[in-house]
Amino acid sequence: MGPKLESRKAANLAYIEYEGPYGDIPWENLVKRLYGWAKAQKVMPGFYPMATYHNDPEKKRSDIAITFKGRAKEQGGVKTRKMPAMKVATISHKGPGRDLKNTYGELTEWIDKKGYKISGPTIEIYSKRPEVVDGVTILYVKVMMPVKKK
Repeated sequence: MGPKLESRKAANLAYIEYEGPYGDIPWENLVKRLYGWAKAQKVMPGFYPMATYHNDPEKKRSDIAITFKGRAKEQGGVKTRKMPAMKVATISHKGPGRDLKNTYGELTEWIDKKGYKISGPTIEIYSKRPEVVDGVTILYVKVMMPVKKK
């Protein structure tokens, strides 16, 4: 399925900041910590973990996150914030991780062609755990880029 425009509702976000190469993010550990935090805080976590990539080439900062419903306190390295409502250009990727750059290219080209510009950090939502098939890591990712009209 190709790129499209979506409106995202505001949501509570619990996240852990990570600084370093994107390929070195300790996903299993961070996601486990986030869901453990949600359980301890007695809040309802969202189903799909996500990451926000802040596109800082020097620091390579990202936030590994989950949405949640309820009231909660920051604790144990888990921070909270409100993710604002936003318009996003989105595309789904199901395939080898090495092909994700092509999916990003298709989305950014579509954004430009439709008269939009990127207005915030990229968000990836992971709808399924990655699988290894014949030695190749298959990702199930929804890529979202906040946009505004040019």
